Amino acid sequence: MSRRPDPKARPALVDVAARLLSEEGPQALSARRIASEVGSSTMALYTHFNGMGGLVRTMVHEGFARLQQYFTRVQPSEDPVADLALLGRAYRCNALANPHLYTVMFGGSSLAGFSIDGEDRLHGRYTLGDVVECAGRCIDSGRFRAGGDAHLVAHQMWSAVHGMVTLELGGYLIEPYPADRLLDSQLISLMVGVGDSREAATASVAASARRLGPEVVAPD
Repeated sequence: MSRRPDPKARPALVDVAARLLSEEGPQALSARRIASEVGSSTMALYTHFNGMGGLVRTMVHEGFARLQQYFTRVQPSEDPVADLALLGRAYRCNALANPHLYTVMFGGSSLAGFSIDGEDRLHGRYTLGDVVECAGRCIDSGRFRAGGDAHLVAHQMWSAVHGMVTLELGGYLIEPYPADRLLDSQLISLMVGVGDSREAATASVAASARRLGPEVVAPD
C-alpha cells in the first residue's frame, strides 16, 4: 500500500529550500540536501513539486501567498489612510517573518539555474489588489488628491516600503535612523505626497502603529 504524502512536509521543504538558496547560493540547492534538512526522502520533492523546478516556482508563489495572508488581516476602518499605512506595516511584517522567501520571490537570489518566467514573476501582483482598493478609498474620502490614480498610489507604496525593507534585511538601517523610525517618516511623506495634510497623515500613521497587533503580525 502506498503512503499518502505528508502535507506538513510541503511547507517545510519550501522554507528549507528558500533558506539554503538565500544563505548559501544555488550550489546548496540539491534534492538530497533539502530532503536531509527536513528529515524526508528525495522522493518528497517529486511527490509535492514534480521535481526541483517545481519547487523553485513554488517558492515564489508561496512567498506571495504568505504576503497576502498578512494583507488580508488588515480590516477596513473609518480611517482609510491608517488602513493604507497598516498595509505597509503588514508588508514589512511578512518580510521579517519570511526573509528567505522574500529574497527569493523578488529575485534577490539566483534561482539555481531554474527558469522563472514572466508569468511566475507577475503572479504575485494579485497581492496589490488590497492596496489598490484601500488607496481608492483614500481618494474617495477626500484625503488624497481628487482624481488620483489608486493603482499608481499602490505602486508608490510598494516600491517605497519594499526598498526600505530590503535595506533593513540587509542590515543597513541603524541608529539614528532605524527601520521603525524611517518607516513612519516614509509613510507620512507618501501620504502627504498624494494629497493628505501632514497633520492628518501623521495622526493616521500613528494610529496604524497602534493597530499593529497579533492579528496582523502573526496571521494563522
